[in-house]
Amino acid sequence: MLIEAPYKAQDTVTVKTTAGDELVGRFIEENDKEVVIEKPLALMATQQGMGLAPFAFTIPPDAKIKLNRSAVLFVHKTETEMAKQYVQNVSGIQMV
Repeated sequence: MLIEAPYKAQDTVTVKTTAGDELVGRFIEENDKEVVIEKPLALMATQQGMGLAPFAFTIPPDAKIKLNRSAVLFVHKTETEMAKQYVQNVSGIQMV
């Protein structure tokens, strides 16, 4: 039986933190101490529905961030439509 990994390097993933933040970013790597993602955006509610905004306004948009594993509730591959919105936000490429 073949079991597929839930996500791999360069996948768009959602990270939920113990502080309640929900981040969407490009998965780089993880170990028992940290999760590394790049180009992090935060999920936020807008009048038009859910949207994405900078996670931190004082870091470069293409930053790689290390999240302490003890502050992470889960990491999961992002739902398809939100992943398309993420790619459009970070690259300007319109996903079909």
